[in-house]
Amino acid sequence: MARGYHGEMAYLERTAETRLNPATLLPGVRSIICVGLLYKRTDGYQPLAGRDNRAPVVPTAADATARAVGRVAQYARGVDYHVVLHRMLRQLALRLSAALKDVRWTWRACVDSAPVLERELAARAGLGWIGRNTCLLNAGLGSYILLGELLTTLELAEDEPVTERCARCTRCIDACPTQALRAPYELDARRCIAYLTIEHRSAIPDELHRLVGAWVFGCDVCQQVCQFNHSTPLGTHPDLIANLIPPEIPLESLVTLTSGGYRRLTRGTAARRACLSMWRRNAAVAARNAASRPDAPRTDSA
Repeated sequence: MARGYHGEMAYLERTAETRLNPATLLPGVRSIICVGLLYKRTDGYQPLAGRDNRAPVVPTAADATARAVGRVAQYARGVDYHVVLHRMLRQLALRLSAALKDVRWTWRACVDSAPVLERELAARAGLGWIGRNTCLLNAGLGSYILLGELLTTLELAEDEPVTERCARCTRCIDACPTQALRAPYELDARRCIAYLTIEHRSAIPDELHRLVGAWVFGCDVCQQVCQFNHSTPLGTHPDLIANLIPPEIPLESLVTLTSGGYRRLTRGTAARRACLSMWRRNAAVAARNAASRPDAPRTDSA
């Protein structure tokens, strides 16, 4: 925030003190139980051209641009993860209450909509380490992990953090289309495609249009190139891997998206975080990128 990396996300400034002091969320909090839920899909790994010795197994962002389709980040395609994780955290709290019987305690379930430093807490709880792309990485599960927290007044023993294993790898930094990863562990959200397409409410800066490529909601590039996502398991929770939103959407239908079409497209998903005008804005940028390619079909709106 001191460097302005948070862009238009003023809520990060407003809630800074709360993030540093969980007791403002739950008076008397003594422990935080951190959980993770895998959501990886079949396009979760994308080999790097010239660096991996096998052909790509999923369409690339360049392919999507050439075909005039917009890409959607994996986490947003299924049922809204806030709903899923809150429900599971409540179930966990009820099971703990039943097991503890006469012990008096209180709890509060949090997902990322609450002002909690969840990646740092998850790392301290041993769920993984914070990688160079600023995502939580787990050696056996990769980085496609949605995080949740159960704040409790219980006094629980701490888990041990795990050792970072990124070594000298710079795949995520090298692959970031907009160079939002300024350095290892240093993300300038103002250049991040996920921020630009979801959190940034005003116009996307002209100099970044071409770099956004085909992404219309979110971006998975820094995770797709990560070696820890190469052979990790796919998500199995039926709500998270549901195909409520397709991975690619024809841009022609998005640039003229109606309010009814927007409601149908985003119903029940986290993709409603971006309003209708933002979806249209993102699609217009992606459509211009597609139209600028000589080998790409033109849309009427491009």
